[in-house]
Amino acid sequence: MPPGLRKRLFCSWGLLLWLSIGSAGDAPPTAQTKCTDFQNANLLQGTNLKVQFLLFTPLDPSCGQLVQESSDIQNSGFNVTLRTKLLIHGFRALGTKPSWIDKFIGSLLRAANANVIAVDWVYGSTGVYFSAVENVVKLGLEISRFLRKLLVLGVPESSIHIIGVSLGAHVGGMVGHFYKGQLGRITGLDPAGPEYTKASLEERLDPGDALFVEAIHTDADNLGIRIPVGHVDYYVNGGQDQPGCPTFIHAGLVEQSGVKIEPLPKEVKVFLLTTAQAPYCVHHSLVEFYLQEPRNKDTLISVTFLSSNITSLVKITIPRQELQGKGVIAHANPQCQINQVKLKFHSSHRVWRKDRTTIVGKFCTAPLPVNDNKKIVCLPEPVTLQASVTVSFDLKITCV
Repeated sequence: MPPGLRKRLFCSWGLLLWLSIGSAGDAPPTAQTKCTDFQNANLLQGTNLKVQFLLFTPLDPSCGQLVQESSDIQNSGFNVTLRTKLLIHGFRALGTKPSWIDKFIGSLLRAANANVIAVDWVYGSTGVYFSAVENVVKLGLEISRFLRKLLVLGVPESSIHIIGVSLGAHVGGMVGHFYKGQLGRITGLDPAGPEYTKASLEERLDPGDALFVEAIHTDADNLGIRIPVGHVDYYVNGGQDQPGCPTFIHAGLVEQSGVKIEPLPKEVKVFLLTTAQAPYCVHHSLVEFYLQEPRNKDTLISVTFLSSNITSLVKITIPRQELQGKGVIAHANPQCQINQVKLKFHSSHRVWRKDRTTIVGKFCTAPLPVNDNKKIVCLPEPVTLQASVTVSFDLKITCV
């Protein structure tokens, strides 16, 4: 796989590896475990599914055990007391094993004491995209039959977490539909858009497919779906081009209790920002400017945070006849390491003479989420800004 595509995949699907932590307990060791790898197909073998279910455990995260039948599961390192995560890849144009999947499985097992089962449907996902789409229902049925074997062994429906990538996200939705929304959780990573944007709820991932459904959108301007498909939809950097990733190539997850929304909403969109380099995480701060007097036109103000070696910028707009404008600024350093803020009131672009308009107001900032008013820091005096002039102020924020 070209390096650019590999990078795109990791940028898109490795940004937010928030993974649920399973119950305590290790799987019993198995003797002479036989490891099985993903299959490789070609463009002429894209009709039959030939599905493989490969079990990976915390004791041996690099060894996939083939578990097709109930006897295979019982004789493997599968631990009924742990949570089970099913990983479903998407469309494979060239019929090759996903280059990202080994690292993804390793990251899952480092973050969660769980059974991880990778669904290898390379044969059914290769060739033409629309042929792969036609296999989604068949694959959903095969996965559902496999899950039935786990339930017979005593695995609770609520302990099953499906993670579907691209087209695999809708496969997960199909499986959840077959189980009438009683599976614990489905995570869609960049759910596929073509053939699904206008599809019915029964055909695509939707909030009714599990007790909790979430989606992370990272390529909605190309092959990813734009519409919300879960209880919570995360649009990373707007859900489109990701910083540090190629823009010309289309290429998740905290404990469910970390969301704690009761009752679950029908639809929530969450927007967040990242950096262009690993580990991609940034700190988010709310910035606000309060005018002393309303204006008859929109007011645009640039806010720049400066630390010892990093600057970050956001522009906020105060609508006409309103007093308050706010925005979210992303910065690599904790807020207490931000030592200066620059404010600039943008002019009205008068070409015949210099704009000498001034505004007066109050500037405040707070780290997100704002759950404590004591965290809000405001400049001690009212700020006077003249059009097109940048003014600097020291920020004194105590580190907790």
